[in-house]
Amino acid sequence: MKTKEPKHPMQSAQESAEHGALTAKLTDARMSSKAIHDEIMAWLDDAKAENLVSIDLSGKTSFGDYMIVATGRTDRHVGAIADQIARKLKEGGMRGVRLEGLEACDWVLVDVGAIIVHIFRPEVRTFYNLEKMWLAERPPETGTH
Repeated sequence: MKTKEPKHPMQSAQESAEHGALTAKLTDARMSSKAIHDEIMAWLDDAKAENLVSIDLSGKTSFGDYMIVATGRTDRHVGAIADQIARKLKEGGMRGVRLEGLEACDWVLVDVGAIIVHIFRPEVRTFYNLEKMWLAERPPETGTH
């Protein structure tokens, strides 16, 4: 009789403890989007994402609190970064994490609700230049239309 291999490779005690702490942290209803943002930024750095830019969306839009823009060196790197971020969020208990753009991996969007992560290949990031649009100051509102 052949035994089935475990789904996940054996983890060290430290890795298991870290995973347990992460799960508790991400599923804590009181955890702020800033704390989740900080975790994602650290994971992007661990995945060797380049040129990380974090944009605070407060007062600019109602669809999220933060936008993170990062670059992967190749399409495979972009896809691997996105997969890793989504996997860690899901392992941490986050629900509703969505990925868009994995087919081509030129630009992959990871939607975490209050945080939107854009991962680009270098030339695609240069072309779209999201930072320029979202880092610009909002024009003052006038009383007449």
